[in-house]
Amino acid sequence: MIRPVSDFSKSVAELSRFLGVDSISDIKFTGITSDSRAVEAGDLFVALTGTKSHGASFIDEVVKLGAVAVLTDSKGAELIRNKLPTLIIANPRRELGDLCSWFYGSPSNNLNIAGITGTNGKTTTTFILNQILKIAGKTTGLVGTIGIEIGPEKIAANFTTPEASELQSLFATMQERHISHVAMEVSSHALEAKRVSGSKFRIVGFTNLTQDHLDFHGDMASYFAAKSKLFTSEFSDLGFVNIDDEYGQKLFTSAQIPVISLSRSSPSAQWRYERIEMTAKGYEVAIRGTGGILIEGNINLIGEHNLDNLLMAVAMAFEFEIDPLVIGNSFGQIQGAAGRLESVDIGQKFLALVDYAHTPDAVTRTLATLRKSCKGRIIGVLGCGGDRDKTKRPIMGRELLAGSDLAIFTSDNPRSESPQTILDEMVSALNLDESAAVIVDRREAIALAVASALPGDCVIVMGKGHEVGQEIAGKKLPFDDRIELARAIEELS
Repeated sequence: MIRPVSDFSKSVAELSRFLGVDSISDIKFTGITSDSRAVEAGDLFVALTGTKSHGASFIDEVVKLGAVAVLTDSKGAELIRNKLPTLIIANPRRELGDLCSWFYGSPSNNLNIAGITGTNGKTTTTFILNQILKIAGKTTGLVGTIGIEIGPEKIAANFTTPEASELQSLFATMQERHISHVAMEVSSHALEAKRVSGSKFRIVGFTNLTQDHLDFHGDMASYFAAKSKLFTSEFSDLGFVNIDDEYGQKLFTSAQIPVISLSRSSPSAQWRYERIEMTAKGYEVAIRGTGGILIEGNINLIGEHNLDNLLMAVAMAFEFEIDPLVIGNSFGQIQGAAGRLESVDIGQKFLALVDYAHTPDAVTRTLATLRKSCKGRIIGVLGCGGDRDKTKRPIMGRELLAGSDLAIFTSDNPRSESPQTILDEMVSALNLDESAAVIVDRREAIALAVASALPGDCVIVMGKGHEVGQEIAGKKLPFDDRIELARAIEELS
């Protein structure tokens, strides 16, 4: 857990007044965490109900690490059995974000934070925005799937959006280090679990909504409702919405805050493209924005979805009062996010790429992008994760087969599920012939893809992107698609 070095402290009595409950003690605490492993001496430990166990079950470890008090519910209090001063409220998770923001002095209010939500594009959009802001001379922070940045410091991330106690501590650290602007991914899980409660965003953005996480949300309506929560006055006063997306159109008319429209093609959108021309490395574009502003440049990113990501980042940078000339001049320096159509090139005569595509829509878009630029065959490698939305598996399998000349079905992160069962669900409704292969071992699947490639072909390994591990039977083993792809190419050279 990232913590500020400044001295923060409150008393349990002050906490009681904040929560509107009777005080049990006047003891001081100097930090807050809901992660028993991250407890430091002097902390208030917030014991939450988890999916597998209650945080209060770890009370002995928490005591040894030096926690001075606990905030929990009645069930947690029974487990703690007075081993520490315990404050009881009905739903500590609901209060955690606001509580941590209060403790650190509402740090998000002192940062220019852009929060971006959507199924696809969050990572690349925040990554592009962060680069534009850096080029403009801003001191920046980044929070998302590929990691956390505080100025030059880079830190691994466990979640797309950190837990509430970690997030507010992170904001306090950023404020302490004089970070001026932050680009942040906001997941639907985080909104539902109230991880971002207590956070204030200068602006928020919606990229798109396609099938994913239905194991958590149940249906698309609930998934959309979760995303929509970001577009309320609780979190921000201004939103940006991609109206090319069906759900974006719905959000544009239903958002509870003022919103600005973005579109790749609609002339009615407030931010739109006036010109898109393909180049050898990407696109030459002209973007028309608020007040008639025109921003032009060449960007070295492929894929029409990256045009959507760029448009959102540009509109947000302009809202942050970045000079339009600086924005346009930054285009040639912008790089794609790790694991997003990332090239692996060690001199082979075919294109080799790794991409994070792990939803039906992302698989479709990725393969369609390559179809436009690849002169030879497309050899696609894809699996589906275990313990996640099962309904998307046959759809992803269908899209892989339809978009590839050679479709190789394999494992992703099977987690606690049988890899073979997942594969069976991916291919159950498909008629496979010699243009397809099913290989459980991901390393072997990548090797087959490479061995099958001819000059001019394109090998695309999808699903894991930047990830450096593969979770099998509950154990996380080292596995990086980029390394495995390079190794397979080397072994054939």
